[in-house]
Amino acid sequence: MLSPKKQKFVDYIKCFIDENDRPPTFVEIMSGLGFKSLGTINWYIVELEKEGLIERVKGHNGKRALSVLEQNIVNKLPMLGLVAAGMPIEVFENVEYVDVPSKYIHNENYVLKVDGNSMKNDGILDGDFVVVKKIKVAQPGDTVVAVVNGEATLKKYYLGEKGVELHPRNEHYNIIHVSEDDELYIQGQVLGVFREYN
Repeated sequence: MLSPKKQKFVDYIKCFIDENDRPPTFVEIMSGLGFKSLGTINWYIVELEKEGLIERVKGHNGKRALSVLEQNIVNKLPMLGLVAAGMPIEVFENVEYVDVPSKYIHNENYVLKVDGNSMKNDGILDGDFVVVKKIKVAQPGDTVVAVVNGEATLKKYYLGEKGVELHPRNEHYNIIHVSEDDELYIQGQVLGVFREYN
C-alpha cells in the first residue's frame, strides 16, 4: 500500500492527465503539489517507477512524459469490522483488505460491513460495505459511525433543540436522542457505500 504522500503524487498525475489529456511536466507537478525542488519530483518518480506505478514515455512534443500504470495501483482499505445498530463494533481478529475506488484511498479511511437496515432509505443495506473516514467532530447531515454509551450505530448526525440526534433512514427505527448524561464518540464519517454481488 502506498504512503499517503506517494498516493497524493500519483493522484495528482492521474487528475492532471484526466483534465488536460496530457501528463504534467516536472515543473507543473512541483507547482501543483507545492514542492520546492525538481530533485524531489525526480525522487518520487524514480520510487514510483520501481514500484511499477508510473513509467516515463515520450510525450507529444518528443519530451519525456509520464504514464500512470493504473492496473498496478492497489486500491485496498482494511475492513476493520461489523457495524450494527445497538451493538459495539465487532472488530475482526484478522484484518482483511477490500478493493475500493481509488478516490477513497487514504490512511485515515477504513471499511466496515453493515449489519441491519436502519439506513436503507439512503441506499445502505444489510451486508453492504461502507468506507469510513476517521473524524471526531461531525457536521449536521453527515452519515456517521457513532458510539453511544459503548454501542455503535450508523446514523445521520443532527443537532436538535435538546442536543445531538442520530437519525435512522428507515421509518421502522427510532431517532436516538443523545443527552448530556450519555457518552458519545464520533468514530467516523461515511464517504461511500458499495456491495458485492456473488
